[in-house]
Amino acid sequence: MMKGTYTTDEAAELLEVTPGRVRQMVRAGLLRAEKFGRAHVIPADALKVAAARKTKPGPTPKAEVSPTGEKPKRATKKGDK
Repeated sequence: MMKGTYTTDEAAELLEVTPGRVRQMVRAGLLRAEKFGRAHVIPADALKVAAARKTKPGPTPKAEVSPTGEKPKRATKKGDK
């Protein structure tokens, strides 16, 4: 059950990130929050938006492989042979 507002630690647990990442998202404008003393208070609707956005980094895509199993050729500079 969702409550009205969440602390940084609670938001981090729900978003499966660290509390530091939650604070970073707030500073970057990726997560709406209000200051309450020294702490940030995050509204439930802002958490839903952030969770839908998928903020966690994923693996770096690997080079494509052609159907024959060969890697695609890189573009060469002018003058390269």
